[in-house]
Amino acid sequence: MFTGSHLLTIDDKGRVAIPARFRQQLTDKFGPQVFITRSYQPCIEIYPASTFNDVVQQIDQLTDRKKADLATRAFIGHAEETEIDKQGRVLLPQLLRKLARLESRAVAVGQIRRIEVWSEDIWTEQAGAATGDALADSFASLKR
Repeated sequence: MFTGSHLLTIDDKGRVAIPARFRQQLTDKFGPQVFITRSYQPCIEIYPASTFNDVVQQIDQLTDRKKADLATRAFIGHAEETEIDKQGRVLLPQLLRKLARLESRAVAVGQIRRIEVWSEDIWTEQAGAATGDALADSFASLKR
């Protein structure tokens, strides 16, 4: 399970080092192979290969053609399969970096079964906006 957030630096080639805690979980449980794709939000998503395939199967089973086509184009059409290199880095594809407005500073955010990579500025703005009633509503149905 991926949890927490970590500041990242994107190098000149568009690579980021996967935080050690995330990297260990990825390689120990799933192996070095990951899929990098876009999100419906302005960020990049990194999935272990098996988790990515689970989402692909869900998309493939959608009965609404418009939703299926949209999800296929966005999620699968932007996906790149890659491996974590020996230095623990992955290359974030240029098109995905552009869509997520990623430049030099980023934040890796654990999202249980995937890792999101956000522009530091956008993440700070999004995190600051999640307060008060909106945040209370998102927790309202949880039993704690």
